[in-house]
Amino acid sequence: MRVARPARYLDAEPNAVHKEHSPGLVKFVLCYPDVYDVGMSNMGLSLLYHVLNERSDALAERVFAPWPDMEAEMRGLGLPLFALESGRPVREFEFLGFSLQYELTFTNVLNLLDLARIPLFAADRGDGDPLVIGGGPCAFNPEPLAPFFDLFFLGEGEEGVGELVEAYSTWHRHLTAVPGGPTPGPGANGGRLEVLEALARVPGVYVPAFYDVAYNPDGTVGSIRPNRAGVPETVVKRVVADLSRHPIPPAPVVPFIETVHDRAAIEVMRGCARGCRFCQAGMVYRPVRERTGDEVLDGARAVLANTGYEEVSLASLSTCDWGPVADTIRDLVAEHGPGGVAVSLPSLRTDTFAVDLASKIREVRKTGLTFAPEAATARLRAVVNKGVTRDDLLEAARAAFRAGWDRLKLYYMVGLPTETDEDLEGIGEEAWEVRRVYEDRGEGTMATRRPLAMTISLATFIPKAHTPFQWQAQVTVEEAGRRIEVVRQNLHGSERAGSRGKRRPGIKVDWHDPEMSRLEAVLARGDRRLHAVILEAWRRGALFDSWREFFRPAAWEEAFRATGLDPAFYANRERSEDEVFPWDHLSSGVETRFLARERRKALAAEPTPDCRWSPCTGCGVCDATASDNLLAARAAQGLEGPAGGGRDP
Repeated sequence: MRVARPARYLDAEPNAVHKEHSPGLVKFVLCYPDVYDVGMSNMGLSLLYHVLNERSDALAERVFAPWPDMEAEMRGLGLPLFALESGRPVREFEFLGFSLQYELTFTNVLNLLDLARIPLFAADRGDGDPLVIGGGPCAFNPEPLAPFFDLFFLGEGEEGVGELVEAYSTWHRHLTAVPGGPTPGPGANGGRLEVLEALARVPGVYVPAFYDVAYNPDGTVGSIRPNRAGVPETVVKRVVADLSRHPIPPAPVVPFIETVHDRAAIEVMRGCARGCRFCQAGMVYRPVRERTGDEVLDGARAVLANTGYEEVSLASLSTCDWGPVADTIRDLVAEHGPGGVAVSLPSLRTDTFAVDLASKIREVRKTGLTFAPEAATARLRAVVNKGVTRDDLLEAARAAFRAGWDRLKLYYMVGLPTETDEDLEGIGEEAWEVRRVYEDRGEGTMATRRPLAMTISLATFIPKAHTPFQWQAQVTVEEAGRRIEVVRQNLHGSERAGSRGKRRPGIKVDWHDPEMSRLEAVLARGDRRLHAVILEAWRRGALFDSWREFFRPAAWEEAFRATGLDPAFYANRERSEDEVFPWDHLSSGVETRFLARERRKALAAEPTPDCRWSPCTGCGVCDATASDNLLAARAAQGLEGPAGGGRDP
C-alpha cells in the first residue's frame, strides 16, 4: 500500500491464464517495457499471450515496468522482477520477450534486465539465463539495442512463435538425450550458442551476434555481413497471409484498473496501402489483410461476453478503409447499443464517409473527433502522399458539426521535407476555415449552440527506417521550436494569416517536445554504436523517457558527450541513396528501390495511388512475403491472390 496503484502488480485478473510450470513446457514471460496501464492496452502482447497459452507445449506470463515508487520498494527489499501470473522471478523462464513499440522505452529495457538480475549484455549471459528476444516495430531497426538482445523476431509474432517453441523444444530434447550431457534449465544451459544457431534457422529470426558490422572512416556503416554459415544475408519479416487463420482472442485479460485504452479492441484489418511517405507502420505492415464482417461480429460478441467492457474499438491503421466497416458498425450498434455498449474508431479519414460512420457510432455515446490532415497545403500533402484536400476536411467538418459535434482535434506535423513557412501558416488558415464552418454550419436537427472546442496538435517529423523519408534529415530542435512558434502565433492571431491580433478563443495548441522527437529520430535510425549511449544515459538516471515528467535531456546529452557520438549525425544529416543503412540486412518486404523512387516522387510533389484500387505500385512486398492484399469480400469467398493490388494489377 506504499505504492501508487498497487493493482498494477496483482495477479488473477479476469481471464488471466495460469499453467503449471511443468518440465515439458517452454516458458515465456512477455514484457512490455512501460507501466502496466500502457502495456495492457497493447494488442500485440495480448495476441501473443493468447497464442502461446493455447499451445500444449508452452506457457506465457506477463511483466511490465514497475513505476518508480514500486521499483524503489523492490530494490529496497532485494526483490527481483517477477511475472504476474506465478510470481516467479523472470530469470527462471526460458524466454524473456520484449514488445518494442517505441524507441523512448529503450532505457526501460535495460532497467528491467537489471531488476531481473539478468546480465545486460547478451555476450555475458550463460547457463540459466533466459533468451532475451525482441519484436514489434522497433525490431525493424534494433541495432541500437543489438548487444543487449540474444535475438529478434521480424514481423507478425503469431506466424512464427510456434516455430520458435518447436525449434527450442527439439534442441532441448536432443541435448537431454546426450549421455552425460549437461542438464538444461532456464535459458540455454548446455550450449547457448547451439540453441541460438537452431533458432536462427527459423525464418524471421535475427541473431545480432551472428552478424559483423564494419564502419567507414566518416562514421557511416560500411557493411553488415553474417559471420557464420547457414545465416541468411537478409532476414525477411514474417507475415500472416490470412487473418482468418488466427481468430480474434475471445477472452482477453481484464485489468483491475483503468488502462490507457480501457475497452475491447477488435483488430479488423492489418496493413495499409495508402502510402503516406512518413509512416513506418504503413510500410512495414504491408500487405493489407482484412477480416470479414462476420468474423468481427462473432469476435466482438465473444469478447464483450467474456469481459464486460462497455466499449468496443474497431482497430487498424485505417479502419475507415476496411471494406465491411459501415455494415458492421450498424450491426454492432443494433446488437449491443441497447445494452449501453458503444463502438469507437481509433482514427477517422478526412471525408464525409468517415463522419457518416461516426454519426452511427454517436447513437450510443458521444465522443470527440480527431482528423489527421498532417499538412495544410495541397503541395505539402502531395509531398507526403496524403491524398486529401482542404475541401475534404471542410466538408467532413461541416457534416460533423451538423450532426452535433462541438469538439474537434486536428493533427499536423512540422518539419516535413520541403516544408516552408507558407506551409506552416497554412495550418492557421485551415484551422480558422474549420472554425468558420462551425459558425456557419446552419441549424441542423442536432446542431449545438456551444462554442467549438478545437485542438491543434503538432508533432515534429521523425524520419523512420523502411520509409521513403529514411534518407531525409530531421530539423534541429531549435528549428522545430521556431516552426511550432510560427504556427502558434498564426493561430493565436486574427483570422488573417500572419497578423498578430488579440488571441481569439476556441483553438488550443499543443505539441510534442522537440527534444524527445530528436532522441526518437536518433534511436530510430541508429547503429550498434548507440548501445553505449543508451547504457550511459540509463546509468545517469534516464528512465521512462516517453513520459514528460521523467524525460531528462541532460542525461542524454551527457551520455552523447561521454561516448563521443553526435546526435546530429543520426538525426539531422541527410543520407545519400547509396549509403548503407544499419538495417539494410533486415527486410520489411518493401524494396529499397521502391522507397527511393517514392522519395524522388515526394520531392517532385507527385502522388502514388493506393494499390488496392489501382495497378500495382511495385513495392515488392507481395513477392517477398508470398502474400497479397486480401480484402474482406475475397476472404469471405475463400479466394486467394491479388485483390486490386499484388502481383497481378
